[in-house]
Amino acid sequence: MMDKKSRRQVLATAAIALMAMCVGTQAQAQAYPNKPIKLIVPYAPGGATDIIARTLAEKLSDRLGQPVLIDNRAGAGGVTGTDAAAKAAPDGYTFLVTLGTTVLINQFLYEKLPYNPGRDFSLVSQLALAPVTLLVNPNSGINNANDLKAHILKNPNKLSYGSWGMGSYAHLAGAYLSQSLSADLTHAAYKGEAPMLQDLVGGQIDFAFASAQTAKPYIDGGKLRSIAVTGEQRMSVLPTVPTMREQGFKDDIFRVTGWIAMAAPAKTPNDVVQRVSAEVRAIVALPETQERINKMGFMPVGNTPEQFSAVYKSEFPVWERVVKLSGAKLD
Repeated sequence: MMDKKSRRQVLATAAIALMAMCVGTQAQAQAYPNKPIKLIVPYAPGGATDIIARTLAEKLSDRLGQPVLIDNRAGAGGVTGTDAAAKAAPDGYTFLVTLGTTVLINQFLYEKLPYNPGRDFSLVSQLALAPVTLLVNPNSGINNANDLKAHILKNPNKLSYGSWGMGSYAHLAGAYLSQSLSADLTHAAYKGEAPMLQDLVGGQIDFAFASAQTAKPYIDGGKLRSIAVTGEQRMSVLPTVPTMREQGFKDDIFRVTGWIAMAAPAKTPNDVVQRVSAEVRAIVALPETQERINKMGFMPVGNTPEQFSAVYKSEFPVWERVVKLSGAKLD
């Protein structure tokens, strides 16, 4: 058996080792970040997601003391860049800034995805909600969402709606209206919002959902009429336009909106996720950030990983049901 002196020496050695471990762990946590951070944006430069990511990167770099670089990985409707983020090292130096489409809706649209949204990502924070506006030609005589509903019911099998692509919100919402009203509406898919809106101005299609950012010049110029917006509240850039819900459309598809958010590869250390989320929330709360997001027709959010996860879980069954109803499938 050890004598008292030997026992004290063993205990002292163990205490020193434990203190060293604690100091080492603390130093490692304090050292983050010690190299540049990359934000993967799965779209081309210049779009709304890219603009918000660059706004975030500039301020995040100042707050973290390291360069924050944008890596645009466009392709396959956001799938290419999202997959690259999913497969990146979970070391806290790669994050994804993307639309909700790639990390939520795509799992219901695609027969096969190279990543699993629920398994391959840790949610960091929602940055902005992206409601859209419902548009018609001013010459249509339609002034609100209920006018459009009546027009659709009076003209089954005759009307058409546009979208910026199969599986987009504009497509899914239009398909929902077609199914719920038994209207057999024709879907016209375009390569982007601009050509879709040009055809709506020209009368080639009857209505469309579109982002306020793209539609505002047409609305201000009197070429298109905004008759409703999606989401729980009115847009600051279209304050006189009521929500679908205000007009009696209480369906979940018109309550939820698209969103722009930040995620990290799964297994990124939780302390890093929480640290970055806190910095992001502080940035989104800045008046200049809020103003910029509002001017784009979006609504600033900035929530915790736990709050973001709760939103994700609540919207999961909505999008699953809507996609199934639409019949949309992508390869």
